[in-house]
Amino acid sequence: MIRKMTFGAFALAAACVAAMPAAAQRVPDADLRDFCADRPGKGTPTCILDVGRWQAEVGLIDGARQTDSASRAESRAYGDLFLRYGLTPLTEIQFGITSWTTEKVTDRSTGVSETVDGVSDIQIGFRHSLANPDGSGVSVALAGFITAPTGSRDVRGDGFEGGIVLPISLPLNDDWGLSLSPEIDIVADSDGDGRHAAYTMVAGVGRGVGQWALGAEVWVSHDDDPIEATTQSTFDLTAVWTPPSMPNAQVDFGLNFGLNDDSPDVEFGMGVARRF
Repeated sequence: MIRKMTFGAFALAAACVAAMPAAAQRVPDADLRDFCADRPGKGTPTCILDVGRWQAEVGLIDGARQTDSASRAESRAYGDLFLRYGLTPLTEIQFGITSWTTEKVTDRSTGVSETVDGVSDIQIGFRHSLANPDGSGVSVALAGFITAPTGSRDVRGDGFEGGIVLPISLPLNDDWGLSLSPEIDIVADSDGDGRHAAYTMVAGVGRGVGQWALGAEVWVSHDDDPIEATTQSTFDLTAVWTPPSMPNAQVDFGLNFGLNDDSPDVEFGMGVARRF
């Protein structure tokens, strides 16, 4: 039943986009904005896709490991799919789902493990430019998303969740750029009874080096769960390679390190992105 719901939601989203008027006169290749992907950092970029263009961003594998005195948690995600579509010169819509996710928790004293896995929830969102939709200069956007509890029983969320992000990017000099992504979310309580707020900030710097774009971010997220409030923080490194013969594609890598006990000890990821 869950898989039918997931497929149905995907089909509905695809049908809605296909039915849109080509307000949507497709932008010619020669006039395209510079290629810009959401992967691989945790921050949200300010760039908007050109009208009528699709972009597929896929996490081939993402993993995390967190250990404390009582347990060890290891997670993997495969096929993290993020689709973007340029709706107007200033607005794009987005659709995300992870094909398969698995988490294994091991009791360190007994060695007993418990594993849950399945298809993730569906996320639908948008991004609207407030200044410089190509992401150049001082660029600002407004983004929002809703996550629907359509995933497999063991991994889906407790009801609908959502959030608002205000991504900002600005050049520091000819080589370096700064990005900020303040975010406020409404998420389910850990006991499944009610909702509460969570607050996130991502600050990053980056620069291009030949065919590569290198970046570093600090991610801080505070969850006001009434059962137990937590604050997580990581230091993240990213590397993106754009093949010389494929200016509309990238291969990316990410490596994150936990900065406190509530955060994963280490996270890693590898993915690709392609504009059509």
